Amino acid sequence: MSDFPEIKSTHSLVAKYVTKPIWDKLSKVKTETSGFTLAKAIACAVEFDNQHCGIYAGDWDSYKVFADVFDPLIQEYHGIAADAVHTSDMDVGKIQGNIDPTAPVHST
Repeated sequence: MSDFPEIKSTHSLVAKYVTKPIWDKLSKVKTETSGFTLAKAIACAVEFDNQHCGIYAGDWDSYKVFADVFDPLIQEYHGIAADAVHTSDMDVGKIQGNIDPTAPVHST
């Protein structure tokens, strides 16, 4: 087990959710896809003192492998509950708004 890192971004969400017990549990784990580690994921919060979130997923399975960190961090950042469900509705006919057809850019 590697030493618990000094997180320079002390007010970041990483500082809140990467606790010593979580670090001890996940610090030696690597993702299967790319060998990404928790240390790599939180490197910006460790190196810099101005991060708000302070974490990056190195590959798609980072979210599952490091779920003990990513899940509560994402939930707090986005203000969603742990049981929140994302739904997509791609029916363009349901889009409502006041998009100006004379505007040079039509985007949302």
